[in-house]
Parts: sequence; structure tokens; C-alpha cells
Amino acid sequence: MFARKFENGPIGWTVITNIRNCWFSHSWRKYQKMRGKNVLLFHTMTSFILFPSLFLVSSTVSMFLNTLTPKFYVALTGTSSLISGLILIFEWWYFRKYGTSFIEQVSVSHLRPLLGGVDSTAGSYGRVNKCKVWRNPLNLFRGAEYNRYTWVTGREPLTYYDMNLSAQDHQTFFTCDSDHLRPADAIMQKAWRERNPQARISAAHEALELEDCATAYILLAEEEATTIMEAERLFKQALKAGEDTNVLVYIKRRLAMCSRKLGRTREAVKMMRDLMKEFPLLSMFNIHENLLESLLELQNYADVQAVLAKYDDISLPKSATICYTAALLKARAVSDKFSPEAASRRGLSTAEMNAVEAIHRAVEFNPHVPKYLLEMKSLILPPEHILKRGDSEAIAYAFFHLQHWKRVEGALNLLHCTWEGSERFFFKRWRQLHLFKSLCVMLTSRLFHEVSVYPKKELPFFILFTAGLCSFTAMLALLTHQFPELMGVFAKAFLSTLFAPLNFIMEKVESILPSSLWHQLTRI
Repeated sequence: MFARKFENGPIGWTVITNIRNCWFSHSWRKYQKMRGKNVLLFHTMTSFILFPSLFLVSSTVSMFLNTLTPKFYVALTGTSSLISGLILIFEWWYFRKYGTSFIEQVSVSHLRPLLGGVDSTAGSYGRVNKCKVWRNPLNLFRGAEYNRYTWVTGREPLTYYDMNLSAQDHQTFFTCDSDHLRPADAIMQKAWRERNPQARISAAHEALELEDCATAYILLAEEEATTIMEAERLFKQALKAGEDTNVLVYIKRRLAMCSRKLGRTREAVKMMRDLMKEFPLLSMFNIHENLLESLLELQNYADVQAVLAKYDDISLPKSATICYTAALLKARAVSDKFSPEAASRRGLSTAEMNAVEAIHRAVEFNPHVPKYLLEMKSLILPPEHILKRGDSEAIAYAFFHLQHWKRVEGALNLLHCTWEGSERFFFKRWRQLHLFKSLCVMLTSRLFHEVSVYPKKELPFFILFTAGLCSFTAMLALLTHQFPELMGVFAKAFLSTLFAPLNFIMEKVESILPSSLWHQLTRI
């Protein structure tokens, strides 16, 4: 009765709870001690069984090596060289065709998920199947400029691929569903699809015989006119006949470019500004890049900075013109007094650091440009279409802007000094910098555009690795074939050195354990 009352009271319940907890804790500690002894015994028995196995493996390997002949080493190294050579050839072919390493792609796609790794950048690249090839905003005139190259060299300056893209652009800009109702427009609709230039020109003349057709004048100005003045005259006639918005924008832009090429740069700047105010939404022509080049020709750097402030935005499409013009303006402030030796002694000032970072940012966007600006690679005529961050964009930019860099004293010297270290700089910081990842130029038109994959290395690691492995094994095979006895001695010495730590451990274990116990474990 007392026990029942004591148990029912609050104090009694607490005491009973404490006694029960003590009993459970005592039982748990006893279980842990027994479990620890069992685990220790298990590991000890495992070690006793493992060491004899290792000893047997070591002795078996030693016996096997002693029975090998020089012919075996020749066959082994030759086979290794052949296999690594085949892997190298396949890796190189896959890289040239698809732009990536097969082994690396398999590792990232299949092995990394199994190991629990996730590549955050792979999803952003994988979601984009195609990248846009842009029309060169500063493209030359076919008749007045590109054909000069043909007259002198007898070779075509443009590829069929490039001209086919231009034909598609012209059909998009200058044709509509109702063109078949107007005979002249119907003729021009077929003319833009013609592959032969003479057939296109003949079709344009045929359309003009029917009526004043703006697109016919455009085709003649682009392809038949042999001088810029003649092209300008035809564009002015097209402007009088034009009605469609796309046609008018194209004509006014080309008229501004004619003024720029004829030396009337201020007039060209005014026409471009008026065009941008009149049609602010038609950014596909990238008229601001024409404006930047004209302002640089006038050395009106304040207006250049104002244009950059409007278009150098992370939400807008980037270009080499924007990035490198921004770098040029920053370099202009310090390049005339910049000295690598002085900078290494005293460090970079704030203005110099801003210039260096601007160049780094530009090089990150398109690393092909510096080689053309520094004249380490020869320039050719720019294509009519460019790929952002590709070699084609670098050619187009350097063709028109090299003179502006040369005009700023010391700018190319600063670019040269900074560009040499920018690759190492971005290999370290790429994970933190995601300025241009959204442009994704990894998958587009590799047959016609050399695509930059900077800041990644140009050749994948596995191609370099397999090339080194193939060369090394081929050298071993040759040496083994020429000096079989000597290479056999070297191979045995190398393998003996490789297994020396294991033999040393086994000797120590033998000296510690009793011989009878060791014999019993060996039998097990």
C-alpha cells in the first residue's frame, strides 16, 4: 500500500524513472563494450587473414616477373602503344567533329551522376540547342568592295554558306505574303533565292522595267554598283520608292555607311542617331555598332562613352565591339604612361586596374580579338555573318577597329601586356564570373565558325593525356624491341621497386608474429 502510494506520488514517479534510466544506461554501456570487443576481434582476424593473402600475392607476382621474357615486354608495350594510339585518333576525330572530348563527355554525363556530382553549368548549356549567327553590322558592299578582291586575286571572298545566310536574311527583311500580287515584287522574291549573281542582277533589272521597286534598287546597289558613290545613288532611288519599314531602315543604314566610307563621318553620325531615334525597337541591325565606329573615327570619346553607357548592359546582347571599345576607353586614360616594369615595382593604380579589368572582361568575351589587333594573325576580309565570341567576330572587329587602337598611344602595348596574363587570370576565377554564360556559343556552326570555348583550354585534357600516353608507350615499345635484355632488367627493377613497400611490410609482420601462428594463418 505504501509502495502504491509512493509510486503514485510525483516524487515517487521521478525516483522510479531515474532508477529505470540508470538500468537502461548500464545495459547500453555493457552492450557497447561487448560490441567494441567483437569489432576489434573482427578487424584483428581480418588483418591476420589479409596479410597472408598479400604475402602470397607478392610472392606470386615475384615468381611471375622472374619467368617473363623480353618478348613479352615488347608485345606488352607494342599493344599498349597501339591501343592508346587508337584512342587518340578517335578522341581527335570526335573533338574535331563535335567540339568536345568523348571521354570527358561520358564522364560528365554518366559517371558524375553515379558519383553524386552535379555540374551546374551543364544544364544551362544543354538547354540551348542552337546559337544565333548574327549579320555583320559593318558588312562590306559586294559590288564595290568584295568584288575588288575577286578582280585582283581571282578568288571569291565569300563562302556559299555566308551568301546563303544573306539570301535568307533578304527574304526575311524584304518579302511578304502579298508579294505575288505585285509582279515586280514576285520577281524579286525569286531573285533573292538565285545562287548566280548575274541571274539576281538580271532579275532586278527585269523588276525595274515593270515599276520602281525598292528591293530591286537595293540588290543593284549591293551587287552591281562598282563604287560607293554609285551604290549611294541607287540607295537614294530605293529610298524614294520604299514603303515597308524594314526596307526603309535597311536603306537608311546603308546610306549612312556610304557617307562614312566617303569621308562624310559627321553626316553619317547624324543619320545613325536619327535612325535610332526613329526606330528604337529595331535592334537586329545593331546600328549602335556603326555609330560607335563612326564616333571613334571622329575621336569623340565622350559620345562613345555615352553610347556604351546605354548599350553595355548585362541584359542586352554583348558584342566584341561593345566590350573592346569599353576596354579601349579605359586603356586610353593610362596607356600613354603605362610601363610594365614600373607597374611591377609600384603596383597598379586604380585607373590602371580598371583598364586591366576591362581588357580581361573583353578577352573573356572573345579571346580571338587580341591576336588580330596585335597583328599576330593576318587579317582577311570580314564575312557578312559572324558568330558572337567566335573567330569571325574577331576578324570583323579588328578589320574596322584596328586603326582606332593604333591611334591611342600605348593602347596596344597595354593590351599585349594584359592579354598574356588574362588566360591564367580567368582559369582561376571562371567559377565566380558568369557574365557571358547565357550566350552559349558551344554548339553552333563549327564547320564555318571557329568557336571560342575560352576560358577552357583549346584541347581537352584527355586528348593531351592520350597523346602523351601513346608517345610514351611507343617509345617503350621501340626501346624494348631494340634492347630487349636491358629493358627487361629495367622493367624488373621498376616492378621490384614498386612492390618494395609491400615486401617491407610483410617482412615486419613475419618478424612480429610467431612462426606457428603465421603457419596456421597461411593454411587458412
